[in-house]
Amino acid sequence: MNLRWEIFRCPPELRLQLSKKLDIPPLIAQLLIKRGIVDPREGERFLTPSLNHLYDPFLMKDVDRGVERIIKAIKEREKILIYGDYDVDGVTACALLVDFLRSLGAYTSYYIPHRLKEGYGLNPEAVKRIAAQGVRLLICVDCGISDQEEIMLARELGMDTIVIDHHEIPTQLPPAHAILDPLQSDCPFPFKGLAGVGVTFNFVVALRSRLRDLGFWQDCSEPNLRRYLDLVALGTIADIVPLVDMNRILVKYGLRELENSTKPGILALKEVSGMGEGEVSTGQVAFRLAPRLNAGGRVASGQMGVELLLAKELAQAKRIAEELDGANRERQTIEEKIYKEAKELIQQEGLMHRSGLVLSCDDWHPGVIGIVASKIAEELWRPTVLIALDGEQGKGSARSIVGFHLYEGLKECGKYLLGFGGHKYAAGLRISREKIREFSEVFEQVVKSKVRAQDLTPAIFIDAEVDLREITPELLNYLSLFPPYGAANPKPLFCTKGRLPVHDIRTVGESSLKFKMREAGVAYEIIGFGMGSLAPQLGEELRIAFYPQMNDWEGLKKLQLELRAVDIDQKD
Repeated sequence: MNLRWEIFRCPPELRLQLSKKLDIPPLIAQLLIKRGIVDPREGERFLTPSLNHLYDPFLMKDVDRGVERIIKAIKEREKILIYGDYDVDGVTACALLVDFLRSLGAYTSYYIPHRLKEGYGLNPEAVKRIAAQGVRLLICVDCGISDQEEIMLARELGMDTIVIDHHEIPTQLPPAHAILDPLQSDCPFPFKGLAGVGVTFNFVVALRSRLRDLGFWQDCSEPNLRRYLDLVALGTIADIVPLVDMNRILVKYGLRELENSTKPGILALKEVSGMGEGEVSTGQVAFRLAPRLNAGGRVASGQMGVELLLAKELAQAKRIAEELDGANRERQTIEEKIYKEAKELIQQEGLMHRSGLVLSCDDWHPGVIGIVASKIAEELWRPTVLIALDGEQGKGSARSIVGFHLYEGLKECGKYLLGFGGHKYAAGLRISREKIREFSEVFEQVVKSKVRAQDLTPAIFIDAEVDLREITPELLNYLSLFPPYGAANPKPLFCTKGRLPVHDIRTVGESSLKFKMREAGVAYEIIGFGMGSLAPQLGEELRIAFYPQMNDWEGLKKLQLELRAVDIDQKD
């Protein structure tokens, strides 16, 4: 595929200024600027992240009200119920809060709605059943911000509600006792990009602090909240929120907790995911751990995920983990079928020319369409909505691309929808069957009005053009400070400034490409994993995009450039 190269052009003066103030190579300064970091203090925090850099939790609006209400519930032995979403973010947030409250002696239960039977967020029947159990404090995690009627019902039934969420703020807020969502316009919390589990962790930090002030742990040891960072890392990575600022700190330390975790649920999840001992990466979380934890909510029950994470015995945890692994295999089969049918629909209905894709089918599984929508959006570089129809209504999952704010776009189509919620790159919706065609047309016009035609061409985003002599061991040492990688902090990608001579082109292994590139008399080794089919197309000179790395082969370390793209058809 011919990719559009988006090369970051850094203001030279700003690059030099930041380089001098931080005493770092100019190229590293450029990488920081590309990530929105221009203040030297922010740069230091990025390069040397610490838990001490986390913000005061009481800066978040309504944290104090929420903390005081929970303390009242603990003192008066009220029943507390944590109501979470069925995805990894919601499941980890739920498990974290349940475990912490139970450690305080609070009478705490939890509830995860069934995706197919109940849908996302609070629903009236669940609220009624919860109230009938004698619950007096209902806490919504990773949901609730759009559930105005359901929270009103909860209040009428004698329950106070605390909403801990991170999704976009609706026009009218629900009548909850406390609402914690950093996206509220009057919330002074400095970082707005937390996942639901991140907001929940912030709340727990505040609660521990207030209980400490009250002398709650005079006769026993105070809980170490670092042990919850494995759950925070799982939910944060899985929800694809920006891995910058506070999220980056939480994930960096959370990956260490995942690596060393003794929780039965984490150990069992790592085992069924085929992970051994050793360092855990964001990629392993995103592609091994998270899909299995997600599978319960997609094709079975989201309760399974919380049950796994709260398990106290390894035998119990292994049983649940194996069930989730089986559910994940089922999910993969369903996903493959939906993906094939969706691609066929695009061809049959001639939708390749569209700026936004809206596809619907009666046979699609609503728990899996989000994954397929994400896959198609990434492959075709189009905002994509997939709708699973059931009778006269449908449930939709939408995914977006760089340059199109999905939630804001859906707001402009709101009159055609029964309901929707989400954020910049992902959203869910409900729609009447009869409104799908109109919605599709309006969505197309909204996308067209927001993005340029060139923005609909698949792109790679390059951090810097470089002379290859800039790729030194010192530079690689600095690059080792940039993980964990993820949204808003991708692995730094470089490209050559022009075409350079290549030689010794060959394929290695089953399908990889290998060649050497020469600049200023020095030869550099290039490896393109899975790119062997490009070999016949390569000329005598190439311009490449690459990741620099140190290859360790039988104890011998040498510089190697991992090929990401080749500029074959375009002029410099």
